Amino acid sequence: MHIFLDIETIPAQGAGVREEIAAGIAPPGNYKKAETIAEWEREQKPALVEEAWRRTALDGALGQIACAALAIDDAPPVAFYAEDWSRAEPGILRNLFAAIRAAHDAARMTRPVFIGHNIAGFDLRFLFQRAVLHGIEPPAAIPFSARPWEDCIFDTMTAWAGYGNRVGLDKLCRALGVPGKGSEIGEEIDGSKVWNFVADGRIAEVAEYCKGDVERVRAVFRRLTFAVKPAGAVPPGLTFARGTAQPEEAAC
Repeated sequence: MHIFLDIETIPAQGAGVREEIAAGIAPPGNYKKAETIAEWEREQKPALVEEAWRRTALDGALGQIACAALAIDDAPPVAFYAEDWSRAEPGILRNLFAAIRAAHDAARMTRPVFIGHNIAGFDLRFLFQRAVLHGIEPPAAIPFSARPWEDCIFDTMTAWAGYGNRVGLDKLCRALGVPGKGSEIGEEIDGSKVWNFVADGRIAEVAEYCKGDVERVRAVFRRLTFAVKPAGAVPPGLTFARGTAQPEEAAC
């Protein structure tokens, strides 16, 4: 059984986080004059604080899950989210875990393979950390500590780029001819823009985008495992010679 998984996360929403971040950002050490420091505080520090705050969306101790989506084998993706996103995370976790448990039980002891892009380095770890913070026990079937090459996991980033290297899902989709990020909502979006959509009240579009990422991962997985061939692939029995496809000559 294959479980294709993706989550979308947003920066820390807790009180005082921005202030704590701001307190840890100091002017360059060579700034000595009070007026120079004041100018830096006014003109440069706010952008640095905003950037650091947005990066908390990648930190399971601070950020939170705004949406999760999964697809079981060939089934359509299902998204877990709520319009009131500020209080939705516990429900997202419970519903996601319930869906995984139900799929695992229906598979009758078949161990699922979890598939995602950077799923080993981000999605599963973030899910585990948020589950711990909310005290919500996840299914035992989820391989939170699996390495990207283990049989219970298929990380499309590692499968393409190799262990320790990185490639963005959108870049990989373009290379493989798979519809890119945002194609399902007709607007440019990626993980760095999710908070903008959520803050603008567009969580439903984020859910569609999250389901789109699940579909992209499934398409990439099928290409990487040679389950499907690219359009225009050379038919079996043909080889390239002098830039054209020529039938292989029978052995004498």
